[in-house]
Amino acid sequence: MRLTTAAAIGAILAGFAISPALADGYKDCTKLDKAQWKPAAEAEAKAKALGYEVRRSKIEGSCYEVYGVKEGKLYELFYSPEDLSLKHTVAK
Repeated sequence: MRLTTAAAIGAILAGFAISPALADGYKDCTKLDKAQWKPAAEAEAKAKALGYEVRRSKIEGSCYEVYGVKEGKLYELFYSPEDLSLKHTVAK
């Protein structure tokens, strides 16, 4: 009985250890070398063209992560720096 409880607690703790890595968002947009990436300002411009009020942007893994607000809701948009295609969107 104690072994089963210990195993269950271990599984729960392992889940917590994994979850922060997944919470950061989408990270794989391109394998292209950074020297060949298009400018981040162009990703911001694409988000603005879609109607987002851009708050900030950063590099997340191999993606441009653009934070924008649309209709009062915050979104994270992940663009490929290779071709500026929108790869993933997360509503916060």
